[in-house]
Amino acid sequence: MSYPDSILHKVTRPARYTGGEWNAIHKDWDTTELRIALSYPDVYEIGMSNMAIPILYDLLNHMDGVLAERVFAPWVDMGAALRHAGIPLLSLESKRPLSEFDIIGFSLGYELTYTNVLNMLDMAGIPVLSEDRNGGHPLVIAGGGCALNPEPMSAFIDAFVIGEGEQVTVDLAQTSLRWKREGGSRHDLLAALSRIPGVYVPSFYNVDYTPAGQVAAARPVDPAAGPTVRRRIMAQLLEPVTRPVVPFIEAVHDRGAVEIQRGCTRGCRFCQAGVIYRPARYRPPEEVMNAVDGLIRNCGYNEIALVSLSTTDYPGIEKLVDSLARRYSDQSLTLSLPSLRIDKFSVELMDSLHFAKKPGLTFAPEAGTERLRQAINKAVPDEEIMATVANAVSKGWSNIKLYFMVGLPTETLEDVEGIVILVNKLRRLGKGGQLRIRITAATFIPKAHTPFQWVAQAGAEELNAKQDVLRRGLRQAKTKLSWQNPETSLLETVLSRGDRRLGAVIHEAWKQGSTFDAWDERYRHDNWMRAFDKAGLDPAFYGARERPLEEVLPWSHIDTGMCAEFLKQEYKNTFKGQMTAGCYETCSACGLERFPEACAAMA
Repeated sequence: MSYPDSILHKVTRPARYTGGEWNAIHKDWDTTELRIALSYPDVYEIGMSNMAIPILYDLLNHMDGVLAERVFAPWVDMGAALRHAGIPLLSLESKRPLSEFDIIGFSLGYELTYTNVLNMLDMAGIPVLSEDRNGGHPLVIAGGGCALNPEPMSAFIDAFVIGEGEQVTVDLAQTSLRWKREGGSRHDLLAALSRIPGVYVPSFYNVDYTPAGQVAAARPVDPAAGPTVRRRIMAQLLEPVTRPVVPFIEAVHDRGAVEIQRGCTRGCRFCQAGVIYRPARYRPPEEVMNAVDGLIRNCGYNEIALVSLSTTDYPGIEKLVDSLARRYSDQSLTLSLPSLRIDKFSVELMDSLHFAKKPGLTFAPEAGTERLRQAINKAVPDEEIMATVANAVSKGWSNIKLYFMVGLPTETLEDVEGIVILVNKLRRLGKGGQLRIRITAATFIPKAHTPFQWVAQAGAEELNAKQDVLRRGLRQAKTKLSWQNPETSLLETVLSRGDRRLGAVIHEAWKQGSTFDAWDERYRHDNWMRAFDKAGLDPAFYGARERPLEEVLPWSHIDTGMCAEFLKQEYKNTFKGQMTAGCYETCSACGLERFPEACAAMA
């Protein structure tokens, strides 16, 4: 089966659905025992930029008896056309209906893709509720950053992968293969998966609530389930994928990518990634060099990104960049260095790349005043920001993008005005209008497993007032500002910190037509409000409520390795304006010492 031309010629970007790309892997369907569909629940261009998909695709397809194929969310026009024609959602490689696979694995990287998961399952003819599936249906599994609070999606997912997916995915596939060969019930398979470290089966747990509606406990109700689920951590990174699928159409990140480092040592209190990817692990320079060679040889890319949460923290980054620049001096290779610190070294490092035309530089001060930056544990002095931009201007850089957050804990209007004041100072560094500054002001989202998991999100009225201060101030400064809709920010907070009762809300919002909620033109706030009303839940209970430090949180049974006492102390340090040194300076006893694999990584 494949999508007919009569449909493809009517939809935008039909190459999203055709498959057949360079480096795509086609294994024999009939002779392969275990068939897995890997999905990122957004459009092809976004899903193909997700780094987890090519890693798992490569890993699984190198296993005997296993094949992995890809599927992404069809855009609205394609979805409507398929439903009208009665055609199910198909994989890209073999063009098989998803219902014929043994496992469908979703990578959950953003809460506002949740309704897309339901829509994809429904388009595949698979019951969206896990309790309605039987042995004839695929097993639905999810992993990714959002899986660290699995509860809002627990009604729809059979099993979650908690933590880094490389080894646990192999374990999961091997266990599923044994089950297929030996036979058994769907419950037998789930029980076997539940015994794998890092796998959470939500149907094996009941959640109790207090009379006030807070979570009282998550109790295992099956012998295969333990009281907590421990995050899987890779002590050593696997060799990078050097033969990824090359998209036919331009992806969001249309370049090769090498993960040079995983984890971050800085300890910013708002940053969930800094928690769920601890500890920091570094790829050897020779491995990076070989990976770049492979990507150029196998994919034809002329731009390679050296990816990490903080690229300039990679030991010997200057030498690595210099070695790559010299090796490819006779080729038109562009090196991209995302996630730069705000310091002179970052500018010097970027300048060493000798761009024919200098791209923009991007930095993230996060807050407009030194006081607030210290509260969030990102103490970058104003003088260092000024000196960094001045150094960039002196070397010919003319486009600067700065990321800030609005609504951070302890933030005042003076802190917001501080963004405007700082931008005005920076603008004066560029004589004759040679410096162009763009500002992105995201809304702060309190995330699970961070020191800010207990704080209330600022309300729409407060956020709008602060955004208005920015709009007026930056308009006078002739600086372009991008900001986030407070309504979508509230929904993101609710879904990121919610409990499993939110499943009814997600289900109802999808039934009312909500999909692609991350896209401004698709977001329907009224759908979600009606869904909350029908479920008898108040979004403010999840988003706008300050939570006591002793409250049992919906994700308390998920163990990331960061102990609760450390997070509580970091929360308290916020209001004291007290800094905590990063792991690169001293061990702050965050709790990872309890994880042998983490200790091996830090050794």
